[in-house]
Amino acid sequence: MTVAVYLPLAEKTQWWVEMLQGLLPGWDVVSMHDEIDPGAVTYGVVWRPRTGDLAGFPNLKAIVSIGAGIDHVLADAELPEGVPIIRTVGKDLTQRMREYVALHVLRHHRDMPRQLQAQAESDWHAIVVPVAPNRVVGVMGLGNLGAAAAQTLAGLGFDTRGWSKSPKDLDGVSCFTGTGEMDAFLDGCEILVNLLPLTDQTRGILNADLFAKLAPGACVINCARGPHLVDTDLLAALESGQIKQATLDVFHQEPLPADNPFWTHPAITVTPHVASQIDAGTGGRLIAANLKAFEETGTCGDLADAARGY
Repeated sequence: MTVAVYLPLAEKTQWWVEMLQGLLPGWDVVSMHDEIDPGAVTYGVVWRPRTGDLAGFPNLKAIVSIGAGIDHVLADAELPEGVPIIRTVGKDLTQRMREYVALHVLRHHRDMPRQLQAQAESDWHAIVVPVAPNRVVGVMGLGNLGAAAAQTLAGLGFDTRGWSKSPKDLDGVSCFTGTGEMDAFLDGCEILVNLLPLTDQTRGILNADLFAKLAPGACVINCARGPHLVDTDLLAALESGQIKQATLDVFHQEPLPADNPFWTHPAITVTPHVASQIDAGTGGRLIAANLKAFEETGTCGDLADAARGY
């Protein structure tokens, strides 16, 4: 079996090649940045693959996404049809997302940006906020990561809501389903967390119409994908006061260009796509285990549904 690996940086790709080779004794692991025999490749392990690379492997059995999302794979206009796509998920990724969401929901809940501003101004300013049960927090997307994040927030005592395309039942979380229940989910929501998969239906979902349905002065946290957000609509909502603060971990272009106004906006916190950043060692072990299972059985537990987009 031959595994071809691709990440945009050749040196990073080589690091993954060497790690996976150690985890897959008896397999051949190669870099797509090098000259390789396309016919020998049976698996592709990729992050943001180049258009046409995967189509060039006629004997490809499966594609592995280095991450929980598969939108970067589906973005390949020449992606071969019918080839299974395997996501990389696991307890570590879920735990990291739980930590990130809890951290930034609590930051907004306790208005830490304003508290830090007061410190910079030597202003003894006591900020009084409601207790968590009196704060409505909504999580859009109740997959593995979203469900864990929502239940973490419920465990902290927040009045927690969740919204998803298909029905869910989560302890401590009021669950809403489908477009017919979206407005009820948004109504009165004071902190909104986006953990939706990126699909044609969810692209641009964080827009002016949605912001207007939140509680006035709401906060928004986007830790899913950059194209979920209409950037200009967020800036306008911050200017009007409909949105008070935002935390953004993902962007249309990454790395975020130095001249992007998000960097310097006083009401925006920027983090560099680290909410659930895969630990390479853990990710490598998960990928190796999935490849071995797929080779032995023709399937594995982390298969994605390309038709749904996740």
